[in-house]
Amino acid sequence: MYRPQRGQTSIAPGATRGGNGIRNFSLPWIMYDEKIYDLHGEGRGGEMDFELISVKACLPKAGISSFDKLPEASSQKPVTFPNFAIMKKSFLPFILILLIAACAPRTIYHKINFAGMAQGTYYAVTYYDSLNRDFQPQIDSLLADFDQSVSSWVPNSIISRINEGEKDVECDPIFIETYRLALEVAEESGGAFDYTVGPLVNAWGFGFEDREKVDQAMIDSLLPLVDYRKVRLSGNKIEMDHEGVRFDFNAVAQGYSVDLVGEFLASEGIKDYLVDIGGEVLAIGEKPGEGKWVIGIEKPSETEYSDRMLEATLELKNKAMATSGNYRKYYEENGVRYSHTIDPFTGYPVRHSLLSVSVIADDCGLADAWATAFMVMGLEKAIEILEERDDLEAFFIYSGEEGFMMTWATEGMKALLTK
Repeated sequence: MYRPQRGQTSIAPGATRGGNGIRNFSLPWIMYDEKIYDLHGEGRGGEMDFELISVKACLPKAGISSFDKLPEASSQKPVTFPNFAIMKKSFLPFILILLIAACAPRTIYHKINFAGMAQGTYYAVTYYDSLNRDFQPQIDSLLADFDQSVSSWVPNSIISRINEGEKDVECDPIFIETYRLALEVAEESGGAFDYTVGPLVNAWGFGFEDREKVDQAMIDSLLPLVDYRKVRLSGNKIEMDHEGVRFDFNAVAQGYSVDLVGEFLASEGIKDYLVDIGGEVLAIGEKPGEGKWVIGIEKPSETEYSDRMLEATLELKNKAMATSGNYRKYYEENGVRYSHTIDPFTGYPVRHSLLSVSVIADDCGLADAWATAFMVMGLEKAIEILEERDDLEAFFIYSGEEGFMMTWATEGMKALLTK
């Protein structure tokens, strides 16, 4: 500790000397020997104590350009203090906290993004990490495990084995959670979302089997197999009331896979990330220094080969969004367009004015399943349900009178729209 001698004590500009020493100095720390020192007491008896609190490197971070050095004991030159307002000792802890915070190194976040293939579509992941880690191998492995559980396109997956009638298939945690999520939406939507619609999906040619010659007799024979209430999960095994029931998790699994990738990133300490699998997205945190994630809602196109254009954009933070539409997955036969969304009550592809619906929820699996449920219900019934819930927001695109494209959005969704 440095202690100026009597008669050699340096006084800050604007400070006053009392009868027994220095009082009312401008700031409770000064420079000496390229270091910052803290002033203690009022300097009674002409002496002042100085305690080292930080190195000079902290000064620029504290917003202070320079100090004059405190002179050696033999010097009579006064010390130059910064020209700040006079502070009392009671402000010392606050100033020390500010100084320590200024000295802390600024965290640099690296932007990492990559893409790949999963579930017969693309995936894209963007996140910010101070450690600059590449998690693509782990995410590829996670998505491969996901396909082995609930993808109908993988011949030996759990769902494929169950659909082929194999007995006593043990379901893994991915299948069980997907089933529970699907059951929740099926019950709350009154069956508009039905994950046993597989026989109809295949008959109409939207599954992994060739399209059949569909007539009313065939529909009548398949409808008894479509009812989520006729299957149940007992422990880790599926029980069915009828043989021939086929699961179809396509309208919920993709969204749930987005949630799983998000959970993995969060477990690694990632706080800002965007996960997109086939257009189903989960946006957590923000883009550091740029704000919320900006997500687009595609404008329905006339053909599946039309250029992609945006109908709207919105800002998303700590929410998921999924979109279901009839304008890209369809086929035409004898001048009739058949949508891939199958109504589980009639057995036919839906035919109403609704072209697409985008749903926002806390979880992407829920958003995905509800988007499909709303496509089955149609606009009016979907609005009725949305008016009773505060956990879902939605944006609808539909055909108005004379074929003009119209939109409808919940109030919560309107607040997020930027275009």
